[in-house]
Amino acid sequence: MDARLNAFGNPVAGKFLKHIVSAGKVVSDSTLPAATQELVKIRSSQINGCGFCTDMHTKDAAHAGETSTRLNLVAVWREAKVFTEAERAALELTEQGTRIADAAGGVTDEVWANAAKHYDEDQLAALVSLIALINAFNRLNVIIQQPAGDYQPGQFE
Repeated sequence: MDARLNAFGNPVAGKFLKHIVSAGKVVSDSTLPAATQELVKIRSSQINGCGFCTDMHTKDAAHAGETSTRLNLVAVWREAKVFTEAERAALELTEQGTRIADAAGGVTDEVWANAAKHYDEDQLAALVSLIALINAFNRLNVIIQQPAGDYQPGQFE
């Protein structure tokens, strides 16, 4: 299976990716915990059906020391005991922020307030930015049908 478009070789797509990767550095350098960042990227990618990003972020998380138990349970985090209350709040915000079209009104005040109990303003800004960013990456990869499975941790560093 080949992608419909070579996002890494096309000059327009390459320039766009360079800019959004640069924007992502702001989030990765923030005080939002790295494990939470990966969980958010994985959950959004699962919801959006982005195999490329799901492959990348599960491998990156495992490489960073995340357990297989937690990685295997991200999709069913509500029923899993392995996530902290803060992570659960981030995952709920991720789901509502990713499923905006499915819910009239978007993210509820209750979900926002719960996230705000666990994260300071800078971390919330990073979390919201990350949710928006991973959704952009997911959409790009789903549209061009970027194949999954070959990613190696650190491949794009």
